[in-house]
Amino acid sequence: MDQTPMHEEVNDMLLALVPRGLERVVEAGCSSGAMGAAYLRDNPGAEYIGIELVEEYAERARERLSEVVVGNVEHLEDRTFEVLNPTDCWIFGDVLEHLYDPWRMLKRVRGSLAEGGCVVACIPNVQHWSLQSWLNSGLFEYGDDGLLDRTHIRFFTRKSILELFRSTGYQIEEMGGKVIEGHPDSFRAIAGVRAMAQARGVDPEEAARDSNAYQYLVRARRT
Repeated sequence: MDQTPMHEEVNDMLLALVPRGLERVVEAGCSSGAMGAAYLRDNPGAEYIGIELVEEYAERARERLSEVVVGNVEHLEDRTFEVLNPTDCWIFGDVLEHLYDPWRMLKRVRGSLAEGGCVVACIPNVQHWSLQSWLNSGLFEYGDDGLLDRTHIRFFTRKSILELFRSTGYQIEEMGGKVIEGHPDSFRAIAGVRAMAQARGVDPEEAARDSNAYQYLVRARRT
């Protein structure tokens, strides 16, 4: 299966969650290194290490980052992983959903964090109203990107993201949703979400709020 194409996009909402003035940052799935380049512009004294599966993407990232490790972040050898200790912040920008065992990954990362270190992540929300609408139409079709990107392995909602971090030894200190405004179908679809929530006996307003975020952005510290 083809990997997600290399990109030059910087997720500004995710970047804003990364503390400034850190000594070492590690980004899993760094692609072209665009995120790291943006961080280093404001924090030139930082060491920014990217981990990238695709050699072609890593070559581009090497032009921008302090160091790039080529490999699958889930299968890094212990000696490679130990070189990353201690790290002040790990970044998972639309990466955890591509892993077979994000729970194990977060536990492993937790052991590498410096005192006061954190994890920041951006994770798609499969409770989004658009996906609920497709399911009610009998559609669950994978594509090249989006909520049903065919390279996604795990799927999360707001509540399961909270549990993901809690169960792996973290406390979320900041969490927000990225909302795509102005879609003509959103009003009717979210009204349907409320109705389904009422039918199940759960809070319809909470269900509506949770269906509005396309992605969740998280900063968590180890407990």
